[in-house]
Amino acid sequence: MIITRATEYSIRAMLHLAEKYPAPVISKREICETEKITPAFLTKILQPLIKSGLVLSKRGVSGGFALARDPSKITVLDVMRAVDESLVLNVCIAQEDECERSSFCPIHVIWNQVKISMEEAFSEKSLAELVDEKNAKLSSMRG
Repeated sequence: MIITRATEYSIRAMLHLAEKYPAPVISKREICETEKITPAFLTKILQPLIKSGLVLSKRGVSGGFALARDPSKITVLDVMRAVDESLVLNVCIAQEDECERSSFCPIHVIWNQVKISMEEAFSEKSLAELVDEKNAKLSSMRG
């Protein structure tokens, strides 16, 4: 499994919005410049986040984006699911009953355990907690 660039950038954009929360709106330009994302790509990656209810968008001169809810209530797994990132290592666990060997295949259980472990890891911390960790690390680096 390789996390797509779209998913990586979606997480970065969401963390940026989480850092600014509860700001009513963050400009597209600010997100692009800070996170090194092109405007066209940012527009593309924010669409599923808006559709899933994680991000709000405001049009117009003073427009931009904001989190739709408190960052303490959003996990990385929420973001990944919104952008349809697959957490499967093998096609046999991609869909229920997809693999006719699952009832006797010794590795099938392991594939499933790894998938569950990844989901747990990505849902372990909220965006707010990740922002706090980042700020603590930056603070300790500054001395």
